[in-house]
Amino acid sequence: MELIRYLEDTYLTEAQLLSSSGLRAAELADLQARRLMPQPSYALRLDIACDSYFGAHAEQTSVRYYAHGTTQWAATVRTLAHEEDGFNMFAGRYLARLEALGGAAHKPDLREEWRHFLGGTYGLCTRSGLPEDIAAKELAAATIRSLSTHGVAELDGAQRERLLAAIDLLDLASSQFAPHERTRSSRHSLIDALRAQLAVSTGQ
Repeated sequence: MELIRYLEDTYLTEAQLLSSSGLRAAELADLQARRLMPQPSYALRLDIACDSYFGAHAEQTSVRYYAHGTTQWAATVRTLAHEEDGFNMFAGRYLARLEALGGAAHKPDLREEWRHFLGGTYGLCTRSGLPEDIAAKELAAATIRSLSTHGVAELDGAQRERLLAAIDLLDLASSQFAPHERTRSSRHSLIDALRAQLAVSTGQ
């Protein structure tokens, strides 16, 4: 199944996360309960039916998937005591990445970003799920939307260059998205569709 292949190729199962981070299952659950670790980005619930020489068998199981960067995040926060400590670390890394990208004027709602991070949303839509990729994604998306509000045909040369740079940045930070999500994703609307529009507008 294409979805399962995508998840297995792109994410860590919870068992793999525990192995790579050195956490025990109870430690991970505790960090999540204390709002220091994100929830999984995908959770599969599987109904398994099997037929063999010994007859029919059925069972149910679930698999939870996390972004690869979650291992690094676990190493960073496993000794922290309070959610606010985790938020401050997240915010500092996020803002440092914005400044490095020349996006200091971009003013995100960091509490809202933290909420989405903890919910696993950014593990779904960025490559690493880490604050640096989240900052790059949000800055790039805001720049793209600002420049392309009225289409791309009337953009001057400098605006086109800014738009292309923002699209490239978003491409680097964004995940590929699961097969069933792609046509509704920011990758589709802000990268693929705009690159096609730019190609048409320049006759390429």
